[in-house]
Amino acid sequence: MKHLKTLVFLPLLLLVFTTCSEEQIDGDRIGTINGKVVAKGTNAPLENVKVSTNPVSSTVFTDEEGNFMIENAVVNTYAVQAELAGYVTAFESVAVLENTVAVVAFELALSNANNQPPSVPVLVFPEDLQTDVPFEVQFTWESSDPDTDDDLSYILELRNGATNNIELYETAQDTFYLASNLDLATTYFWQVKVNDGVNDDVVSQISQFTTIALPNNPYFFVKREEGNSVIYSGNEDGLNGNESEADISVLKLTSAANNSFRPRSNPVINKVAYLRNVGGNTQIFTMDTGGGNKTQITSVIPVNGFRIDEADFCWAQNGSQLYYPNLDKLYRVNADGSGTVLMYQTTDGSFITEVEEAAFDTDLLLIKTNDYSGYNARIFTYRLSLNTEETIVTQGVPGALGGIDITANGQRVVYTRDVSGSENLNYRIFESRMFVFDIPSMVGAQLSTDAALGENDLDVKYAPNEGAVIFTRVGNNIGAIPSVFKLQFDTTIEEKQLFSAGSMPDWK
Repeated sequence: MKHLKTLVFLPLLLLVFTTCSEEQIDGDRIGTINGKVVAKGTNAPLENVKVSTNPVSSTVFTDEEGNFMIENAVVNTYAVQAELAGYVTAFESVAVLENTVAVVAFELALSNANNQPPSVPVLVFPEDLQTDVPFEVQFTWESSDPDTDDDLSYILELRNGATNNIELYETAQDTFYLASNLDLATTYFWQVKVNDGVNDDVVSQISQFTTIALPNNPYFFVKREEGNSVIYSGNEDGLNGNESEADISVLKLTSAANNSFRPRSNPVINKVAYLRNVGGNTQIFTMDTGGGNKTQITSVIPVNGFRIDEADFCWAQNGSQLYYPNLDKLYRVNADGSGTVLMYQTTDGSFITEVEEAAFDTDLLLIKTNDYSGYNARIFTYRLSLNTEETIVTQGVPGALGGIDITANGQRVVYTRDVSGSENLNYRIFESRMFVFDIPSMVGAQLSTDAALGENDLDVKYAPNEGAVIFTRVGNNIGAIPSVFKLQFDTTIEEKQLFSAGSMPDWK
């Protein structure tokens, strides 16, 4: 019986031995895993990245070039893991074959696990529920980020409460944005989103404000801001009937980002025409009296003259057309920009610098011409239907002439003249004074004003009722700051300053 048991046991041992021997032979089949780890987006190599596998083999770290190698990996299919602090752990599947090199690559994305989001933006201006906000407003907010290396970017979302139109304005890292041409008397809603490039957007509360209602401003003038001319409107009626102060109800109509000047208003159609520099030329634009609906009128033939800051133009035909100069030519253009027509050209090559139309006699123009240096100036009326000069207001006097205007019935003309008679290369004016010329009597006279020696009166225009004039007064020294004045025609001939640091006034 014992012998029999021995015989049965030996085959079982042999079977067990044979099976164990086959498993050990398979374990000797090995390969290699090679790889590289880089940062996502930049492909910069990442050093000291921990690389491991499942099933478990060796654990290695990348070198300074981002490379790693796992040797003697048993033939199998592995999930290879790459992990580095501050980055999202990545996994890649790879099959290891006998005596071969399996290649795997990783792109690790930055992790936001340790990156804190920016603070919620605080809206500073306009304040919530604020009223009478100008239609050009600089939105301002505050926000910060605990991670100082993050670059923040902002999106300002602005919704018009009347139309529900939404405008999005992006800034890089600035916590302010200047928006122009908002609608008057309109409620707006705004909020700001901030992003640090890692976390989700952080959004502010919604704030609202209401823009200013359109004031009854009869005056238009220009101020210098940030190296450009900016057009404003204003009034002279203060609170409680106080008319002694200047700069009443001043409203900014154009942006300092553009050079806009020489406003000319037309109350019949409630529009303001003005000049603006565009691509090296000077073009006529129009806008509503509140500053909205800015539209370019001229294009192919721009406004031009011996000095563009001296060039002037005018409304015509009750606001349906405009007259403007281009060197020795005078053009008429429809108020929508169509139908540009040559109306007059000088015969001696002199430049046309200024033009005005008599409102009640639209066939009669008042024109000022001068040579290329601004002198040898002439002021005369011109009858369009006859193509003839009708009345010579002044000519042959030394010095600068300008600032012309004519009454509605075409009977009287106002203009300025440098009584010093100076003519110089810089067209510097030393003692400009205002003059009135009566066409029926052919008599002219200087207006008595409070202008002191060393001051100039320029850019004179009639009041709508022609009982006063509005004009610029400025020192004749370089860099002098001008102001806008009104001179009332009555027994006292009273002067009043209307606007400080202003010039090129208009009053219709």
